[in-house]
Amino acid sequence: MDFSASPKELKPETLDTGEQSDEVNDSPIEQVRLTVPITDDPILPCLTFRTWFLGTISCALLAFLNQFFGYRQNGLYISSVSAQIVVLPIGKLMAAYLPTRSIRIPKTKWSFSLNPGPFNLKEHVLIIIFANCGSNSVYAVGIITIVKAFYHRELHPLAAMLLIQTTQMLGYGWAGILRKFLVDSPYMWWPANLVQVSLFRALHDVERRPKGGLTRLQFFVVVLVSSFSYYVVPNYLFPSITAISVVCLIWKNSVTAQQVGSGLRGLGIGSFALDWSTVAGFLGSPLATPGFAIINILVGYVLMVYIVIPIAYWNNLFEARRFPLFSSHVYDATGRPYNVSLVLNETTFDFNRQGYDDYSKIHLSIFFVFAYGLSFATLAATLSHVSLFHGRSIWEQITKASFQHKCGDVHTRLMKKNYDQVPQWWFNSILVLSVALAMFACEGFGRQLQLPYWGVLLAMSLALVFTLPVGVITATTNQSPGLNVIAEFIIGFMYPGRPLANVTFKTYGYMSMTQAIMFVSDFKLGHYMKIPPKSMFVVQLVGTVIASSVYFGTAWWLITTVENICDPTKLPQGSPWTCPGDDVFYNVSIIWGVVGPLRMFGRLGLYSKMNYFFLIGILAPIPVWVLSHIFPDKKWIKLINMPVLIGGATGFFPARAVNYMCWFSVGIFFNFVVYRRFKAWWARHNYILSAGLDAGVAFMAILCYFTLQSHNIYGIRWWGLDLDDHCPLASCPTAPGIKVANPKCPVFH
Repeated sequence: MDFSASPKELKPETLDTGEQSDEVNDSPIEQVRLTVPITDDPILPCLTFRTWFLGTISCALLAFLNQFFGYRQNGLYISSVSAQIVVLPIGKLMAAYLPTRSIRIPKTKWSFSLNPGPFNLKEHVLIIIFANCGSNSVYAVGIITIVKAFYHRELHPLAAMLLIQTTQMLGYGWAGILRKFLVDSPYMWWPANLVQVSLFRALHDVERRPKGGLTRLQFFVVVLVSSFSYYVVPNYLFPSITAISVVCLIWKNSVTAQQVGSGLRGLGIGSFALDWSTVAGFLGSPLATPGFAIINILVGYVLMVYIVIPIAYWNNLFEARRFPLFSSHVYDATGRPYNVSLVLNETTFDFNRQGYDDYSKIHLSIFFVFAYGLSFATLAATLSHVSLFHGRSIWEQITKASFQHKCGDVHTRLMKKNYDQVPQWWFNSILVLSVALAMFACEGFGRQLQLPYWGVLLAMSLALVFTLPVGVITATTNQSPGLNVIAEFIIGFMYPGRPLANVTFKTYGYMSMTQAIMFVSDFKLGHYMKIPPKSMFVVQLVGTVIASSVYFGTAWWLITTVENICDPTKLPQGSPWTCPGDDVFYNVSIIWGVVGPLRMFGRLGLYSKMNYFFLIGILAPIPVWVLSHIFPDKKWIKLINMPVLIGGATGFFPARAVNYMCWFSVGIFFNFVVYRRFKAWWARHNYILSAGLDAGVAFMAILCYFTLQSHNIYGIRWWGLDLDDHCPLASCPTAPGIKVANPKCPVFH
């Protein structure tokens, strides 16, 4: 028995040129036409025993490993692409050796088979959707970590569990409301999904090897083995090639030259890398990003990093020369790291105003200041851009006017013809239950999380407003603006002095939107692969519950059993349990939750002028929209995407200049040069190349971790070369009289 939703027509469906004309129009997006087949076989079993068995194990294992490694100094992220490759041979072995006889469930009429036939593509897709739930980090774990390991306060385990489950589940409500806009519309094409579609086809399609060439599966294996073999060089043998800054190698004693040339702590001019993880590790694969989006990001990056930042820094705007050019830390007026203990009352767990007044205002590096400003502008531009360019089509879909004719393509018609859709009340029920449990988690348990019920409702409203516009940007450009900064900003003004309320509000607002976009993205993957929607829903729901539970269990276990976890000053020498990501989360809770945005971006802070970026963002798409109507024949005007352009440099922290330089180079080469001159090769190999490179790096990273890094054996330090980009002076301040801990930094007079 197959537990998937029954298709409406149990017969294979293939749309080819023999069908009537209104059934053969493919997707309006060329990349989709070149990648996604317009065929379906509705009789393939989906929710089989193999799907549940392999999916559950993949989900739980990825969740455990990613949370376990997330607390360690040398973190390791394992994506679902690894599972996509590993489960295929296991599934085929199960199909070859498991018994085929039916097993009846006692006292019911239901029965199922452990082996309903050959391991098929739809089972594989559902297993990977399962795995996606485990590979995506659970943001709320950071709250539990800072409460227990940094603030050393009590947190009821049930409150912690409800916090994690509700922040992950709330996204289902928004996904159900918005799926017809972000899934059914062919113009919402989700570029990142095409990588997995290509890999699925390479792994399952039977094709003959072309003369003098390779099948797609053979090509993938070659890339995988090559990437796996090569990654030992930057990861261990010669880690210096992960960031090479030519300018620093030439001018070894010049602070200015190293600020200009450093790829890790400066402007990155002349920096490059010979490492795929540098290219795609922080910004995602450039092979999966549309060419027009890459150009938009490049323009925004150049304007900000090579024009605005240098002018602001060398003219000492906001006293920028007192601090490093590029840093995500916070500083006091003397240029030293900010001592947060002086502004937090440990007894009452709130803001120490007298201590703040006696100490110093918060200062940021000039890069960090403008990163916040760009975040404000990007979110504002997202609302404006989507309203102007997509508002009409969204309204038509809301009113259902002309939707069937204007927004349906071959993939949407196949899905509606062959499968029952998920009832809206399924999504609504999860939404209502999640909101109720979220308010209980915050209001109950002695208000340990500090956030009142109205904060939960406000966070939900924030997510509802932004999920559709952010989803549109993500679905068309592969770039996703975040809500974390604006959420911190809003609750920091409304409910200051409470660090846990701030991070809890941020998590409910930011994560419910992020989860909704992830759910919709997986629905689009299933849409392309023709998976029954009810099967996708069930897999996502169960996978989310399993992943959330494993993330919580792993985190609680480590926090309560590893002595002094996350405190490098008390940990044994060389201990890996330093929690670098949670340390940032903790400091952010102090800055936004305790000190608050009023003393950063308000009238009491140094950076109130950054609020003009909200206005800039709202207005920026308007000239583009006007010009696109004045010159409708100029198609390139509509390709100017102001949210993506403005947000071009918002990937900084954790990305660096060298990541951008390599990302631009690879992306432009493949999405313009190769795409235009060798389109047939691009259509056949581009996304498979991306998947193979990612998978090879992931497998070698895992191997190096367990064989070397887990034993505190890291990269080889060659004579005369450090393990960074050889720019020690790039982080030096240049204002007169500022002394820092780095002995190599000169004191300017």
